[in-house]
Amino acid sequence: MPKIVNLNEERTELHMGSGSVVIRKYVDGIKGGRTLDCDNVSLDTLKAGHVIIRDTVNGTYKPMPISGSSYDSLPANHEYIGVLVNDIPVSKPFAGIMTAGSVNEVAGPYPVSSIKSALKSAVPTLIFEHD
Repeated sequence: MPKIVNLNEERTELHMGSGSVVIRKYVDGIKGGRTLDCDNVSLDTLKAGHVIIRDTVNGTYKPMPISGSSYDSLPANHEYIGVLVNDIPVSKPFAGIMTAGSVNEVAGPYPVSSIKSALKSAVPTLIFEHD
């Protein structure tokens, strides 16, 4: 017997986000992604290109903290890991994390200029460029 579909069911909107603009070339990333610890995040959405860090003490992955419209300092006992591949809601922080590839740095959510040198040293397989 065929399944009857209720067309009045709640639907979920799908937005492509900015991932295709920010992530210029995906080469490699963390297989299966990671769930981010967003306890101290005041945003509703994390945008593609957001820098991802890891707590070296307990191993949790987090979005890089921001201050106003730029990245804050890397917290103690944390390391740079990569960048977020797609826009994701903070309420469901299931993240694809790119560790090798090309990032359009001017299309990202925050300027990387203040952390670029340290980020490139930590993750040399990420290339930051723009047209």
